Amino acid sequence: MTARSVVAVSAGLSQPSSTRLLSDRLVAAAIDDLQLGGDSVTVRVVELRDLAHQITDTMLTGFAPAELREALDAVAGADALVAVTPVFSASYSGLFKSFFDVLEAKALAGTPVLLGATAGTERHSLVLDHALRPLFAYLGALVVPTAVFAASSDWGTASSDSLGARIERAAGELANLLRAVPRRAPADPFDDFVPFDQLQP
Repeated sequence: MTARSVVAVSAGLSQPSSTRLLSDRLVAAAIDDLQLGGDSVTVRVVELRDLAHQITDTMLTGFAPAELREALDAVAGADALVAVTPVFSASYSGLFKSFFDVLEAKALAGTPVLLGATAGTERHSLVLDHALRPLFAYLGALVVPTAVFAASSDWGTASSDSLGARIERAAGELANLLRAVPRRAPADPFDDFVPFDQLQP
């Protein structure tokens, strides 16, 4: 049995939040798939709403408070990541982007990631490909082929069957990728250390 750690980052602003609901369903489906394969799974959920002020302070000061530092370390050390954002102005939310802006540059290199987004209408579904995929490609993450978008009409209607099928497919891809990718060594913050005598004046 292999122990796997999955971290979910949810950028929903309301409580309850459709963004958190989609995140929970993606994580639950991934857990089911991994456990069917004989793996044990630990899950950590990072609610960015609760860290919003700390994220802003970190962008201004360069120093993360303890609670945010713990969340950043959890993301950096995860075997897999589920990242879900609401859509604002045809892109990911500013809070979502700011969190990944304060994450160490190489923290997600080689990490399997499942992406999700929520919005009022299906018109925003292209955000997955024109905004989210480029962001995580830049961060060096391994993004699964299927990303999941959920509009308001996907909840509690006949189309929820389609959403369920997309969730199952994406979660299966995440589990398969996680099993196929060698486990990463913990990120070393001193990898880019330059000795003092080699620093340019």
